Amino acid sequence: MSNLVEEFNAYRSAMNEKIMGADNLVLKRLFNLDTHAYQEGSLSVATKEMLGLACSMVLRCDDCIKYHLGKCHEVGVTTAQVFEVFAIANIVGGTIVIPHLRRAVEFWEALQQ
Repeated sequence: MSNLVEEFNAYRSAMNEKIMGADNLVLKRLFNLDTHAYQEGSLSVATKEMLGLACSMVLRCDDCIKYHLGKCHEVGVTTAQVFEVFAIANIVGGTIVIPHLRRAVEFWEALQQ
Protein backbone atom coordinates (compact mmCIF):
# COMPACT_ATOMS: atom_id res chain seq x y z
CA MET A 1 0.00 0.00 0.00
CA SER A 2 1.33 3.42 -0.88
CA ASN A 3 2.48 6.06 1.56
CA LEU A 4 -0.45 8.27 0.51
CA VAL A 5 -2.93 5.63 1.67
CA GLU A 6 -0.99 4.75 4.82
CA GLU A 7 -0.72 8.41 5.88
CA PHE A 8 -4.43 9.02 5.34
CA ASN A 9 -5.45 5.88 7.27
CA ALA A 10 -3.04 6.58 10.14
CA TYR A 11 -4.18 10.19 10.53
CA ARG A 12 -7.85 9.23 10.35
CA SER A 13 -7.42 6.50 12.96
CA ALA A 14 -5.45 8.71 15.33
CA MET A 15 -7.94 11.55 15.13
CA ASN A 16 -10.95 9.25 15.47
CA GLU A 17 -9.41 7.85 18.67
CA LYS A 18 -9.09 11.39 20.06
CA ILE A 19 -12.66 12.21 19.07
CA MET A 20 -14.03 9.03 20.65
CA GLY A 21 -11.82 9.64 23.69
CA ALA A 22 -13.66 12.89 24.35
CA ASP A 23 -16.68 10.72 25.24
CA ASN A 24 -19.20 13.07 23.61
CA LEU A 25 -22.53 11.26 23.29
CA VAL A 26 -23.70 13.18 20.21
CA LEU A 27 -20.46 12.53 18.31
CA LYS A 28 -20.50 8.85 19.30
CA ARG A 29 -24.06 8.52 18.05
CA LEU A 30 -23.20 10.31 14.81
CA PHE A 31 -20.26 7.96 14.16
CA ASN A 32 -22.47 4.98 15.02
CA LEU A 33 -25.20 6.13 12.65
CA ASP A 34 -22.65 6.56 9.87
CA THR A 35 -21.28 3.05 10.49
CA HIS A 36 -24.74 1.48 10.43
CA ALA A 37 -25.86 3.36 7.31
CA TYR A 38 -23.22 1.61 5.20
CA GLN A 39 -23.99 -1.94 6.35
CA GLU A 40 -25.60 -4.51 4.08
CA GLY A 41 -29.31 -3.92 3.62
CA SER A 42 -31.64 -3.62 0.65
CA LEU A 43 -28.60 -2.13 -1.09
CA SER A 44 -25.27 -3.93 -1.09
CA VAL A 45 -22.30 -2.50 0.80
CA ALA A 46 -20.57 -1.85 -2.54
CA THR A 47 -23.55 0.14 -3.82
CA LYS A 48 -23.72 2.17 -0.62
CA GLU A 49 -19.99 2.93 -0.78
CA MET A 50 -20.31 4.04 -4.41
CA LEU A 51 -23.22 6.30 -3.40
CA GLY A 52 -21.10 7.69 -0.57
CA LEU A 53 -18.26 8.28 -3.02
CA ALA A 54 -20.49 10.14 -5.49
CA CYS A 55 -22.01 12.31 -2.76
CA SER A 56 -18.59 13.04 -1.27
CA MET A 57 -17.30 14.15 -4.65
CA VAL A 58 -20.27 16.45 -5.24
CA LEU A 59 -19.80 17.88 -1.74
CA ARG A 60 -16.06 18.22 -2.49
CA CYS A 61 -14.82 16.49 0.66
CA ASP A 62 -11.41 15.01 -0.12
CA ASP A 63 -11.22 13.08 3.17
CA CYS A 64 -14.63 11.54 2.51
CA ILE A 65 -13.64 10.72 -1.07
CA LYS A 66 -10.51 8.92 0.15
CA TYR A 67 -12.47 7.06 2.81
CA HIS A 68 -15.09 5.81 0.36
CA LEU A 69 -12.48 4.92 -2.24
CA GLY A 70 -10.75 2.81 0.39
CA LYS A 71 -14.01 1.09 1.25
CA CYS A 72 -14.82 0.59 -2.44
CA HIS A 73 -11.42 -1.04 -2.86
CA GLU A 74 -12.02 -3.29 0.18
CA VAL A 75 -15.37 -4.56 -1.13
CA GLY A 76 -14.13 -5.25 -4.66
CA VAL A 77 -15.49 -2.33 -6.66
CA THR A 78 -13.70 -2.32 -10.00
CA THR A 79 -11.80 0.52 -11.59
CA ALA A 80 -14.43 0.68 -14.35
CA GLN A 81 -17.17 1.06 -11.71
CA VAL A 82 -15.22 3.75 -9.85
CA PHE A 83 -14.77 5.74 -13.05
CA GLU A 84 -18.52 5.52 -13.74
CA VAL A 85 -19.09 6.95 -10.25
CA PHE A 86 -16.55 9.67 -11.04
CA ALA A 87 -18.43 10.48 -14.24
CA ILE A 88 -21.81 10.73 -12.50
CA ALA A 89 -20.35 12.86 -9.70
CA ASN A 90 -18.85 15.27 -12.19
CA ILE A 91 -22.08 15.51 -14.18
CA VAL A 92 -24.04 16.24 -11.00
CA GLY A 93 -21.43 18.44 -9.33
CA GLY A 94 -20.12 20.27 -12.37
CA THR A 95 -16.60 21.17 -13.37
CA ILE A 96 -15.76 22.40 -9.86
CA VAL A 97 -15.48 18.70 -8.95
CA ILE A 98 -12.61 18.12 -11.43
CA PRO A 99 -9.78 18.99 -8.97
CA HIS A 100 -11.28 16.44 -6.56
CA LEU A 101 -11.50 13.95 -9.41
CA ARG A 102 -7.76 14.34 -10.00
CA ARG A 103 -6.96 13.65 -6.35
CA ALA A 104 -9.45 10.77 -6.32
CA VAL A 105 -7.75 9.14 -9.32
CA GLU A 106 -4.38 9.54 -7.60
CA PHE A 107 -5.72 7.92 -4.42
CA TRP A 108 -7.43 5.08 -6.32
CA GLU A 109 -4.15 4.34 -8.10
CA ALA A 110 -2.37 4.31 -4.73
CA LEU A 111 -4.91 1.80 -3.42
CA GLN A 112 -4.21 -0.46 -6.41
CA GLN A 113 -0.48 -0.69 -5.57
